[in-house]
Amino acid sequence: MKMRKLTLLLALLAAALAISCSAAAAGGAIRTQLTRADAGRGLTRRQLLRRMARRSKARAARLLSSTSGSSSSPSSATAVPGKDQAIDTEYLISFGIGTPPQAVQPTLDTGSDLVWTQCQPCPSCYAQSLPYYDPRLSATSAYLPCDGPACRQLDLSSCGARNWGNGTCVYTYSYGDRASTNGLLETDTFTFDGGDTATAVPGLAFGCGLFNNNGAASSNATGTGIAGFGRGALSLPSQLKVDNFSYCFTDITGSTPSPVLLGLPANLYGGAATVQTTPLIQSPGAVQTFYYLSLLSITVGSTKLPVPESAFAVARNGSGGTIIDSGTSVTMLPPLAYGLLHDAFVAQVDLPVTNDEPLCFAVSGKKKKEKKQKEEVPKLVLEFEGATLDLPRENYVFEIEDGGQNNMCIAAMSSGGGMTIIGNYQQQNLHVLYDLAGNKLSFVPAHCDKV
Repeated sequence: MKMRKLTLLLALLAAALAISCSAAAAGGAIRTQLTRADAGRGLTRRQLLRRMARRSKARAARLLSSTSGSSSSPSSATAVPGKDQAIDTEYLISFGIGTPPQAVQPTLDTGSDLVWTQCQPCPSCYAQSLPYYDPRLSATSAYLPCDGPACRQLDLSSCGARNWGNGTCVYTYSYGDRASTNGLLETDTFTFDGGDTATAVPGLAFGCGLFNNNGAASSNATGTGIAGFGRGALSLPSQLKVDNFSYCFTDITGSTPSPVLLGLPANLYGGAATVQTTPLIQSPGAVQTFYYLSLLSITVGSTKLPVPESAFAVARNGSGGTIIDSGTSVTMLPPLAYGLLHDAFVAQVDLPVTNDEPLCFAVSGKKKKEKKQKEEVPKLVLEFEGATLDLPRENYVFEIEDGGQNNMCIAAMSSGGGMTIIGNYQQQNLHVLYDLAGNKLSFVPAHCDKV
């Protein structure tokens, strides 16, 4: 018993020391890779885009529930499986946990805080492509105590006893749609492989998921858990004590890896004239995880949508607002704004409508040997406080063939509530920088495979 208490105390001290010094230990920027969750699965473009639309709709409902006074935590509101996926998966971040490192690929999620992965002995886990992390194979793994500061950051936790280990921090997250994760809060060394060099950071806290249910998902292999990149204390950027992080999403229907960087130099963009910067807004509500932006207006072609700024702003009770999100694919708008956007495109595109959400138009068929000419489409511009996002065509239009009919679709849908979500389809080939110290978000067009 004394040895066990000593182990817990040493683990707590090691975690506190390592977290406080983690930015220095990293020795500069940490670099690793993101891979598209659906990459390499042999899905057609039509299948990929339909899965994206379904996931975006389901995720929007969860994000809305987390800001509407529901008892769900931000994490439990965002990491829920859609109809055909296991846990909300869009981009998987690669790193190693343990000594020696064991590879994990959790989902990068700017809408939650906790980092967790499925763990051995894994009495109840869903399928994944990588082996489950095994703390018994790591020389630096240790459980964290239930009376420690990390455990107190969890929305739902308890003190372990018997099989859990006396005094350990036991967490439970219920994700809705019958999805859940239950396990032990641990600490271990994280290793980030940047290609030329690897960076090891000791003592990072994470959830070791032992009982994980992917709910309504199929048995398809997926990510190993979730890497929270939100604004809470347990998120990966917060634990690393970095002033900023960035990502650059390559083509969303391709398989080229995307870079993610943590702790970047202040002159990241080198004074490029095309850099746009807008403030990150703090929510007055209880949920402090999300990255809120000040969206002022939306313009479709020659039409500025008659939507009041208040429709995009976060309310005093923390509901609504506009967030930028790594886990939502297509941009989601409040019903009023989406209806006006829909009507503006219909009025300016002289093609038959084949679907209302997402909005799709019938494109005249072309012979296979003929070079397809893209139909003209009105510009889509999002105006933020201090910044303008003038979207290139490929960031808001996609083409699919359905039943022999070619369709041109707009990558936007109704959120079904008051929240606006800027999705990752609109963020393709943009280097997006979250300046945590300065409370700013910057973005600039980039060749993401060369960042």
